[in-house]
Amino acid sequence: MTDGSTFVQAFMILFREGLEALLVIAALAAFLRRAGAAERIAPVYMGALAAVVASIGMAWVFETYYDGNHSDLFEAAVMLAAAALLFYMSGWMFVRQDPKAWQADLNRLAERALGAGTLLSLAGIAFLAVFREGAETILFLHALAKGGNGFDASLLAGLAVAVLALVAMFVAMQWLALRLPLRPMFVVTSAFLFFMGLRMVGEAFQEFQEQALIPFTTEGVPAFVSEWGLSNGSWEALGTQLAILCVAVVAGLVSLMRKGSKAESRDGRPVSATS
Repeated sequence: MTDGSTFVQAFMILFREGLEALLVIAALAAFLRRAGAAERIAPVYMGALAAVVASIGMAWVFETYYDGNHSDLFEAAVMLAAAALLFYMSGWMFVRQDPKAWQADLNRLAERALGAGTLLSLAGIAFLAVFREGAETILFLHALAKGGNGFDASLLAGLAVAVLALVAMFVAMQWLALRLPLRPMFVVTSAFLFFMGLRMVGEAFQEFQEQALIPFTTEGVPAFVSEWGLSNGSWEALGTQLAILCVAVVAGLVSLMRKGSKAESRDGRPVSATS
């Protein structure tokens, strides 16, 4: 294996596997900064750091007891847990998108606005986002090193460049977030986390389908569904994702109507739910 090939493969392994987790963590950190709670980002970073440590331990378990093969069922379970937390946090942000209400929460009772349960959820999302691919990434890098010249300069350089690329993306997201108005920041972050949750549901279905636990029906599924990363290309996964989306849309509409009713009863005049 040439040095150039090792460099490219090391870069692609870390960048590809780390990108999705980085986007989730960057979105959470940007949301907290924009919401005036930058001092509460620590649980997010601690969750990610704990996941790195757990990934190293899990990679050792897979290498020692499973010949370097990860468990599809274990990975699917982690994805579903991550998806559940992403859906929860997405809804939490959507409900609190009103800048005036959010500022009132912070001014009146900040501990309630970002209480222990919410912070634990943020840490849990960061942990699962990193952990779901962390052990596999370590195994890939280990296999790449074994097939070449070990962790030589070329492999380490590929990892270093991948880290720099991920850091640059993280910084860019934080810069952009500080320039967005509060309501769009909440809505965009909520939508992004919800989309990532749907993706993880699709990926979990794929793991179950690879183990023949769930049927895999692709006939008639539009090509763009899998090309755009919206699903794994099966009706089983797509149908579940659409059902989740429908429930979320209904819940969002109900939440907006309740807000409008409360505002109208409080002020004695109609108030648009989107104001």
